[in-house]
Amino acid sequence: MKGEINMKRIMNMKRIIARIIAIIPALSIQVLWYCLLLGLLSRMAVPITIILAVLSFLFTLFIINKRDEGSYKILWLMTMILLLLLGAVLYLFFGNKSTGRKLKRRIERVRSEVSPKVSGIELSEIAETDRRTAQTLGYISDITGFDVCKNGETEYYPLGENMFEAMKAELEKAQRFIFIEYFIIMDGEFWGAVTDILARKAAQGVDVRVIYDDVGSIATFSKKDVKKLTDAGIKCISFNPLLYISGQLNNRDHRKIMVIDGKIAFSGGINISDEYINKCSRFGHWKDIGFKITGAAVRSHTYMFFEFWNAFAKDKLSPDCLNIEYTNKSENGYVMSYYDNPANEEAASNILYSELLAQSEDYIWFYTPYLILSDTLTEALIHAARRGVDVRIIMPGIPDKKLIFRLSRSYYRPLLEAGVKIYEYSPGFVHAKACVTDDRIACVGTVNLDYRSLFLHYECNSVFYRSSVIADVKRDYEETLAKCRERCLSDMKNSFLHKVLDGVLRIFAPLC
Repeated sequence: MKGEINMKRIMNMKRIIARIIAIIPALSIQVLWYCLLLGLLSRMAVPITIILAVLSFLFTLFIINKRDEGSYKILWLMTMILLLLLGAVLYLFFGNKSTGRKLKRRIERVRSEVSPKVSGIELSEIAETDRRTAQTLGYISDITGFDVCKNGETEYYPLGENMFEAMKAELEKAQRFIFIEYFIIMDGEFWGAVTDILARKAAQGVDVRVIYDDVGSIATFSKKDVKKLTDAGIKCISFNPLLYISGQLNNRDHRKIMVIDGKIAFSGGINISDEYINKCSRFGHWKDIGFKITGAAVRSHTYMFFEFWNAFAKDKLSPDCLNIEYTNKSENGYVMSYYDNPANEEAASNILYSELLAQSEDYIWFYTPYLILSDTLTEALIHAARRGVDVRIIMPGIPDKKLIFRLSRSYYRPLLEAGVKIYEYSPGFVHAKACVTDDRIACVGTVNLDYRSLFLHYECNSVFYRSSVIADVKRDYEETLAKCRERCLSDMKNSFLHKVLDGVLRIFAPLC
């Protein structure tokens, strides 16, 4: 078993090296251009220095006046002060939301033809008894374009292996189409079992399509893997491929979506890789969660895939895949499934969680693998805890990225001082992304409590209101707590050097 894991690591490293070698020519041309430009400018050093100082000052005012997170502003202000014009160029290239506008324009062309809207009448039903929640959901709907729907049957999976078995069973029933979109796809037992079914279904005439993130799967999925799929009659594209260095490379497709016939959708934190179903162990036991959903909200997941496919693929999907009649067998509350777009002026999930923290009265509990918080979310957590709300966060006990884990722990002290309870999962790594509050709302999706998820990535999330799945999430959380170690202020004793390191890491937190 260890030999197989080591072999996979070697193969993954070879793939990464091959991809890096492939982009070296483009990167070299970019570096050469900047060097030539700087060489020309250096001949007029004094006047240019004065001009740069003025431009840097004006650009600093621009960033200060911009509506953005304080921590993000600090990072770029320091860059501007140290690097002057180069800092401004880097900001325009990597730090400005306009870097994702090219992707957004392609997506908006699809949205102008087909809307994600379903009905929206359910929002008025919620408002009759819970106006505050209706306001929050309406706000998120306005930002994202997705509606609140009546919830159908929903099945919650407390582990990836549970969802794996359900996925296989539902894939076998597919008759019209299968849409798969994941951040990471890696060859192994999980993907092997899925592709066996996909190939059979494609041979039967089922329309099978796959989207994978090029950077997320850079070490695990190659052109050879794509060719295997296309040879089996499966259409496949990569999202935002790594061809050269550009600002939009920061905007990754972190969504996890599987839609079958427009009637069933799977989502959650689980990627298609064996560690997510505990078939291999790198960081102890892998705790992840997901769900299967039926009813009108399946259209929202279908639309997410439809929008991306038609924005970035040549072989367009017909809107017919969205025209499915949904009948709920029983009333099961409400759900809103949406996705975050990093080019939007407002970050939907950051706003949602801040809103839920402000509304919570009894408790609000979070799962997250990383804790790199925005200023808004930090204050919302602190205010809720100080107000007497039971605020809890479950984090990994064994990290997958040690430096990021170090950075995450640097956020513990102010939260613990305010009364937030933080737990680390002793058996291994927590990859789950969820929130449950006051027995009436639960969120399950792909959104980590970190800057990349909240502001830079495309993420999908589902908000359940008065639904049976809320009790499932809460029960699972309580069972997971029994396997966790609570962190205390006495654990937070740091040396001077550690405090300096934490301070430096916090400055660069928005890039992590």
